[in-house]
Amino acid sequence: MKTENRFKHEGTVFITLGLLLIAAALSLVLYNFYEEMQAKNSVSQVVSLLDECLPEESTEEALADSREEPEEADYEEEQVIPDYILAPQKDMPVVTVKGKDYIGILKIPSLELELPIMNAWNEDNLKVAPCRYMGSAYLNDLIICGHNYKSHFLRLRKLHEDDTVSFTDVDGNVFIYKVAAMEAIPATAPEEMESGDWDLTLFTCTVGGRTRDTIRCILVNCIPNTILE
Repeated sequence: MKTENRFKHEGTVFITLGLLLIAAALSLVLYNFYEEMQAKNSVSQVVSLLDECLPEESTEEALADSREEPEEADYEEEQVIPDYILAPQKDMPVVTVKGKDYIGILKIPSLELELPIMNAWNEDNLKVAPCRYMGSAYLNDLIICGHNYKSHFLRLRKLHEDDTVSFTDVDGNVFIYKVAAMEAIPATAPEEMESGDWDLTLFTCTVGGRTRDTIRCILVNCIPNTILE
């Protein structure tokens, strides 16, 4: 009788532990879903506010215009050289939105993504938007990291070579890139993220965090804001 009661007690304990584990897992799923929705809403709001600081002409229109042959009269006009060309070592300008500093907007048309990019990365910032990991668009060594949220960088692995990526800084200078390579970099080798002569690198953690989905891009065009005005 005592043995039977002991088995019943142990069974109750195991069932209780199982229910607690299920509840914990469900709580984690709900928390992750909440974080994802918060990040998605924040991105939409910040992009709208940053758009007010940028030229009205879209990146696509600017790129199309840059391919057209300029009229003869255009050569007679005084050309203003942007600061980032005269002094590429300068710090990238920032715009502060809701207490956070942003350096511009990243667009990935094939993934239908338009994302604000924060000036500096840390865990709190990454929960809001992708961040500059290091480098500068002006020095052609910009590296951007982002969480693997659906609204951030989860779908980077779906990019293909020659897909277009653009970055517009807060002064309205547009940098057009093409995807050139894709890598899976081990989390234990962060120095590899900085290797290679790439103009733009995008990366995010894979599920489990063992590797980083990494997209390498080359610069194909620059459109200074003086052209857009």
